[in-house]
Amino acid sequence: MSSRYAQARPVVLPESLDELTGPAGGTVVLPRHLDWGPHYEYDLADDADLVLMYERVIREALTADDLRTYLNTDVLRTCWANLFLPAPLRTAWQARFPELGSAAAAA
Repeated sequence: MSSRYAQARPVVLPESLDELTGPAGGTVVLPRHLDWGPHYEYDLADDADLVLMYERVIREALTADDLRTYLNTDVLRTCWANLFLPAPLRTAWQARFPELGSAAAAA
C-alpha cells in the first residue's frame, strides 16, 4: 500500500540513464530539499548508505537535475533491485527504463 503523498507527488525521471553522471564513490551530503533530516554524510563505499541515498534522491528529486547530480548510471543499475521505493516510482522508472526491471529480475 502506498501513501496518498506518494501517489500525488509528481515522478521526476531523466530522459536517459546516460544522463546520470553523479558520483560513483566518495562521500556525499545531499541538499536540504532532498534530505531534510539531521546532517548526514553518505559514504558510497558503504552499501547501506548508498542504497539509502539513492532511495532518498529518487523519492525526493524535484528536477531531473537532482537526479543527474546525485545518481550514477552504473551504480543505479547495480543497486536497483535493493531499493525500497513506492510502487508508482518503481513502475514509472521501469516503464521508461525496462532494463532496470530486467536487472532486478536477474538479481
